[in-house]
Amino acid sequence: MSYVGPDSHSPRPPRRFRGGRPLAVALAVLVPGGLAGYLIWDSASESDSGKPARTLPSASRSEQGSPSKPSADASRSGKTGASAKPSKSKPADDDPKPSADPTAGGRPAASGPLKGKVVVVDPGHNPGNFKHTAEINRQVNIGTNSKECDTTGTSTNNGYTEARFTLDLAHRLRDLLHRQGATVRLTHNADRPFGPCVDERARIGNEARADAVISLHADGSAVGNRGFHVILPASVKGGAADTSAIVGPSRDLGERIAGKFLSATKSAPSNYVGDGTGLDVRRDLGGLNLSKVPKVFIECGNMRDPKDEALLTSGPWRQKAAQGLSDGIESFLRG
Repeated sequence: MSYVGPDSHSPRPPRRFRGGRPLAVALAVLVPGGLAGYLIWDSASESDSGKPARTLPSASRSEQGSPSKPSADASRSGKTGASAKPSKSKPADDDPKPSADPTAGGRPAASGPLKGKVVVVDPGHNPGNFKHTAEINRQVNIGTNSKECDTTGTSTNNGYTEARFTLDLAHRLRDLLHRQGATVRLTHNADRPFGPCVDERARIGNEARADAVISLHADGSAVGNRGFHVILPASVKGGAADTSAIVGPSRDLGERIAGKFLSATKSAPSNYVGDGTGLDVRRDLGGLNLSKVPKVFIECGNMRDPKDEALLTSGPWRQKAAQGLSDGIESFLRG
């Protein structure tokens, strides 16, 4: 996902995550001694990776941008176009091959704090997108203008794709929410050749009358850009888009997710988006513009940075990430 262009926003003042403590305090707890603590975490990630940083090829923007033509900001973009093909490499702790049934993985618990709540989990991109160039490059209405149906997403330098990462994380999150009694629907489960398009992803959440929707992603920025950030809907009204009813609750959802994600993973908020807050507001995403229910995106890390790659390709880390997301959603739904 790229952040240079007319839809970018100037840095915003730091905001408090839900729970009453500013992000600076949370980071102070997680990172004793300020920079020294962060360097310890950073060094540990580097030792796990064991790979030096590499110069990346240019790539184009995603739904979150434009997949077909490299642009001037390509050096900060990792979302690849429709012609990109995933590597056959597979981390040993990757999730088993998904079922064709989007509700597979267990039914909601008979009781629990989220009983009666509906959560839609949107795994960003689809592993089959690269085989369907024409279909995913088709323009769809995102409310205020048109954009490509979908893109392939990005990948690590070693070929672990964003689509595989998001699907695995979606399965883990679904199972945790089920245990809390929630009804969970995935927008796809690699059970279709490509897509769904970004407008359909929004429609799935709307038609489910979801109490919360989260779209899972991993960024593809330059080496050295690290950390997670949660994307919130801007106030948009025009054409088919009207986010006025969801801006407030979506921010509440996003702030709670950011705080819980930080606590569960100990990953720092993005050092290149959001001015250290772990939050970003955008108006160019069809998945947000067309939503009628509270919805956020999360970029869990930068797949193109070798240190973040070591985290994103780790099954135990993805389980922590899923726990943080589940905790944030539960906090939001329980008020």
